[in-house]
Amino acid sequence: MDNQKVRTKKLLVSLVGVGVLMLAVFIFDSLGMMDNYIRGIFIQSCFAIIMVTSLNLVMGYLGQIALGHAGFMAVGAYTSALVTKAIGLAIKAETMAPISPMLQFFIGILCGALAAALFGLIVGIPALRLRGDYLAIITLGFGEIIRVVIQNLPFAGGKGLASGQAGQALIGIMRMNDIYVIMLVTMVCVGIMIAFVRSKFGRAIMAIRDDDIASSSTGLNTTYYKVLTFVFSAFFAGVAGAIYAHRGLGTLQHSDFTFLKSTEYVIMVVLGGMGSMTGAVVAAITLSVLPEALRAFSEYRMLVYSVMLILVMMFRPTGLFGSYEFSLYQLLTKRRKKAVEPEQTAAKGDN
Repeated sequence: MDNQKVRTKKLLVSLVGVGVLMLAVFIFDSLGMMDNYIRGIFIQSCFAIIMVTSLNLVMGYLGQIALGHAGFMAVGAYTSALVTKAIGLAIKAETMAPISPMLQFFIGILCGALAAALFGLIVGIPALRLRGDYLAIITLGFGEIIRVVIQNLPFAGGKGLASGQAGQALIGIMRMNDIYVIMLVTMVCVGIMIAFVRSKFGRAIMAIRDDDIASSSTGLNTTYYKVLTFVFSAFFAGVAGAIYAHRGLGTLQHSDFTFLKSTEYVIMVVLGGMGSMTGAVVAAITLSVLPEALRAFSEYRMLVYSVMLILVMMFRPTGLFGSYEFSLYQLLTKRRKKAVEPEQTAAKGDN
């Protein structure tokens, strides 16, 4: 019962923290401190957070190397974009009852996430029977196959498989740059992933990460948990892709989902600390904002960016946070104890 009370208190403190954060964003926006450029960086940070935390499930908690995460993002992005476009055309043709753009956006997110999860299942069942370099090669190949197929599909803006030409951009996508909605979606996604990690499923995949053979010998179905985590990770990559597709530009290009994009998210996971959701969030925000902050030094921007990564890997090989997780409840509890201790000491002295 005491543990249940503690969990309830932690949940309430976390919800209050989320509310304060959203209130701070609202205040900054109300004061006119967030122009379109800042909004763009904010949205970019949000889908980067979802991508990095979802990839961290596979790399940090499951201990498997995946290099094709951008492929699941591409599936989610194009599926959601095509779904919202189809809904918009159906409403214009009066073959469908009008629905709000917000509802269209959430339908697109759900369809994109489910499509990415389906591809995650298709890839995960054969791939996760392997490990190490073999899994990395398979996921890398999947990501490139998805990108090449998309760039040639006519309904996705391509020229067709027979033409042999690179695809064009998919245009006319509904724009959704409401930062409050996107921030809420991001927080819900991260919260669900944290709950997954702290559940019995999370304990199981961490046991598999620490010793695959020992976990299997105890009767744990390692293949099931590996595929489950992979599909779960792909699902949220699809959510990130849906946000990316509707981020405000109204277009999608296959070149946005190359191997380099997957590598970028892998770097964020390693930099923040594999097995740390806190590190994943901080690294995603930092590496999303840093290139823009260094734009004034455009000639040396990538050099500074690379040197910072090298220094972190030299002096913090486990990442910035290692396996540390930030807890607002624990922080407040520690401060309360520090404030109470002097009073207790003074009371003992008086006695």
